Amino acid sequence: MRICEAYFLPKTLGEATALLKEHQGDARIIAGGTDLVIDLKTKRKKARSLVDLSKVEGLGEIHFAQETVSLGAMVTHTQVSRSEPIRRGIPVLSEACSSVGSPQVRNMGTLVGNVVNAMPAADGASALVALHAVAKIVDWEKHERIVPIRDLYRGVGNSWIDSTREILREVQFSIPKPPFGSAFLRLSRRRALSLPILNVAVLVRLDPGLSIFEEVRLVIGPVAPVPFRSEKAEKILVGSEATAKVIREASLVASEESSPRSSLRAGSFYRKEMVGVLVERALCRALSRVDPKFDALLEQSIDPVTKID
Repeated sequence: MRICEAYFLPKTLGEATALLKEHQGDARIIAGGTDLVIDLKTKRKKARSLVDLSKVEGLGEIHFAQETVSLGAMVTHTQVSRSEPIRRGIPVLSEACSSVGSPQVRNMGTLVGNVVNAMPAADGASALVALHAVAKIVDWEKHERIVPIRDLYRGVGNSWIDSTREILREVQFSIPKPPFGSAFLRLSRRRALSLPILNVAVLVRLDPGLSIFEEVRLVIGPVAPVPFRSEKAEKILVGSEATAKVIREASLVASEESSPRSSLRAGSFYRKEMVGVLVERALCRALSRVDPKFDALLEQSIDPVTKID
């Protein structure tokens, strides 16, 4: 089945934006294409021409600076999940990317594409929101803007990025200051291919004495039209001692604060109940990565009968 009339492979970002401008809305950016090709076949999206970014130099690279990490538009989920510095230092992102789809999807699909597709269930996007990541965007007039990932969502599957005139060239985030830990958990019916029933991305930072929550970022999906940050639960945790009682209280608040809908994957009541379970486990896992003294909390939070994948 033919999905477009013309297919372009520019070698520079300037060539790519020039092609978008030349076609005045009839051309669309394609990166990994794991979502876009399906959308074009099913007529959910239209494009007479496609501009493929795979040959643009530098877009498939991960850059580590002293305080930041930058990921180009063509960086795949597999690249992120296998990056040793990310696996070792920022596991919330490597775990999220390793949860996406099948190996074939992870090999082709890009993290930036996960963001542009604007689905609140997107595993990689939830982790990026927890990391306070920003998107660097350039349009066909060569204007550039920087937007927090969370602010790119207009609604389910609806992004503020117009891929007929703009390119999200990279995402960037600051490496959290220690002592911090992070974790990502996912609940799904099958490990491969299926969208998650729920996912939770957590980042915590403690005081120098490793006892008080100084910062907490807690992102849950899909329980709202956009990646949902449980601010009420975060407020309970920040300034409190890192104990099982406080974590349980915050987890219950996160469950109450979320508003999941029923779908073919799970009912709203089940999802709401499981929010509390996943949030508690994710918080305990993140704490155990700050210091082994929290391992006992992690062991207490895991029910061996209902382990998630």
